Amino acid sequence: MKSVKISLQMAQNVKDFVNIVQEYPYEIDLKSEKYVVDAKSILGIFSLDLSKPVTVEIHSDNCDDLIAALKKFA
Repeated sequence: MKSVKISLQMAQNVKDFVNIVQEYPYEIDLKSEKYVVDAKSILGIFSLDLSKPVTVEIHSDNCDDLIAALKKFA
C-alpha cells in the first residue's frame, strides 16, 4: 500500500480526481483524520473536510502511474 497527501479544495478538483482514480482497477481510499471513504465515490469525498489536505491510500504497490497522475493535486 502507498499513500500520498493531496488537496481537493475546489469542486472541480474533486470531479477531476474521481475521473482519474476510476480508471484504475485497485482499491483507493481517501482518509481525513479519522474518516475513510472510497476515493471513487464523489459523494463520499464531499462528506470529508476538504479544507485540509487528505491522504490517498492506494492498495497496490505497482501504482507509480496513478501517483504521477495525482501530482497536480499535491
